[in-house]
Amino acid sequence: MNDSAQERLRETGTENPAAAVVAMVDHVLSLAATWTAWDGKPAHVDDRVYTPHKAIRRVTDHLIDHLAELEARLVGEEPQPDHWHASASTTEADLAPFTPEDLDEARSRLTRLARIWANRLGTLTEGQLDDSPGQGWSFRRLAEHLEESTYYADAVGRSA
Repeated sequence: MNDSAQERLRETGTENPAAAVVAMVDHVLSLAATWTAWDGKPAHVDDRVYTPHKAIRRVTDHLIDHLAELEARLVGEEPQPDHWHASASTTEADLAPFTPEDLDEARSRLTRLARIWANRLGTLTEGQLDDSPGQGWSFRRLAEHLEESTYYADAVGRSA
């Protein structure tokens, strides 16, 4: 877990994995609320290019990818490998202006995904969270890993 993720957990006073995912989405959407004023200049961070649309795409893809992994492992299936282009790829759509409508879409999409994660994690026992079936991180660690998705939004930062 990165330092900002740990700080947000301290602020919420919990190590509840569902709260960690919800806090991550809240943080991303708080930055996204400023992106309708984005100047159109991509941010160059760690040899990658980031824009508002790309940040939302990466956070969404990350939530979906690991949710699919969690669900597959719970039913005893091997998780499907992902084929995302990830942050190495910047699409034409990533370069588009971020409009108020895009912000509405991001809010709807990400708050629903956070709620799905919170609901699913809330049904699991402490044992299931920490000793999760199948290969890979525990489900608690998956949620902590998802908190690191703030990286994409933080790369874009706040727009004036």
